Amino acid sequence: MSKILIIGAGRSSSSLIDYFLSNAKTYSWHITIADANKLAVESKIKQYKDIATAVEFDVHNISLRESLISESDFVISMLPAFMHVDVARDCVRLGKHIATASYVSQDMKDLDIEAKQKKLLLLNECGLDPGIDHASAMKVIHEIQDKGGKITSFKSFCGGLVAPESNDNPWGYKFSWNPRNVILAGQGTAQFTEDNKLKFIPYNRVYTQIETIEVDGYGKFDAYANRDSIGYKEPYGLNDTNTMLRGTLRMPGYCKAWNVFVKLGLTDDTYKIKKADRLTYTDLLESFLPTGSSSVKEKLIAFMGSDMDAEVMSKLEYLELFSNISIKLKEGSPAELLQNLLEEKWLLKAGDKDMIVMQHQFEYILDGINKKLNSSLVVIGDDEVHTAMAKTVGLPLAISIKNFLIGKFKLYGVQIPVIKEIYEPMLLELEDLQIKFIEKEI
Repeated sequence: MSKILIIGAGRSSSSLIDYFLSNAKTYSWHITIADANKLAVESKIKQYKDIATAVEFDVHNISLRESLISESDFVISMLPAFMHVDVARDCVRLGKHIATASYVSQDMKDLDIEAKQKKLLLLNECGLDPGIDHASAMKVIHEIQDKGGKITSFKSFCGGLVAPESNDNPWGYKFSWNPRNVILAGQGTAQFTEDNKLKFIPYNRVYTQIETIEVDGYGKFDAYANRDSIGYKEPYGLNDTNTMLRGTLRMPGYCKAWNVFVKLGLTDDTYKIKKADRLTYTDLLESFLPTGSSSVKEKLIAFMGSDMDAEVMSKLEYLELFSNISIKLKEGSPAELLQNLLEEKWLLKAGDKDMIVMQHQFEYILDGINKKLNSSLVVIGDDEVHTAMAKTVGLPLAISIKNFLIGKFKLYGVQIPVIKEIYEPMLLELEDLQIKFIEKEI
């Protein structure tokens, strides 16, 4: 029997947990789910008492963490990304495999040599983005290269959005994953190549330099450059590709409105505002605007200039920023105060459905002919718990762990799903679960 430890049972974990519970008897697994909310976990596993255990967990309780890891064969960390490395260090020291859906950090890379020596798998970037994006892109890249084609341009875009039938606010957005990551998205400098030239977009311009992406049947989306695209040239085998860009999708108009918060400084997470609960959100907004005798709304319009229009204003008014709503947090960074408001306004209500949209755009030369191909994915969630986000984050991770445990691939050290042994069986099973890309020659 393999003992699998899942640490973290938050909003992105539901499909992963369901997958392991439903397959536990088939593969002789025992599942331990460790989370701060033990009661919530117990409600999820009440029908699986014979093969699953709930544990109340505090990631800072080192002795408990070590005890749980030492009793397991494979550890899955669904914690916030910055917490993975402590778990990973314990796993390598105690001789256990680990998987996450998060980007490979430098601290994780530093464990690679020791993990390989101990024949331990450190699987990362195996969720949605990163994860399914890698797997689906590599499938097409390898197919083109196997035919003798040369890829000249690769662009990849992904967004966690709200499904059309649940899109009832002017932002076209509701939280289906960690809200903090949404608030802080785009920070840093986007790096990519375009027409064989290096390109950089600093944070203060990320939401202003956007392009439009169209997906058949779902219309147009805003797309902005995301993080370091250049770093994926080598793992994708695209060192000679002229254009390499990875980006994030939002509904049309979102980026222009979100840029108001960026320009004001309301997404800053580097300092705290004390006694914030004595302020209203209107007070907070005014505190970031130049002084003057006009109203907050008039000051904001003057401050934003040509970047402000009626559509942007309607989005801000929907958040009731001009209605003197009191701030609930006693203390917080501007980003935390903004997040607290948006978690109320952008909540997935009972019965709401989210939507995942992904599109890869390939340009390549085959037999002397220039060709274009788009590979697109759309997934709609079932409800506010079994979301498209939870499916696309949790299922590729769960499937890949299963494939490793049953011997479909044997790879050690730090790995991401760009290798055929990992991505091929994962994509095949995802298709059976209705997570399937549509490829179209342009």
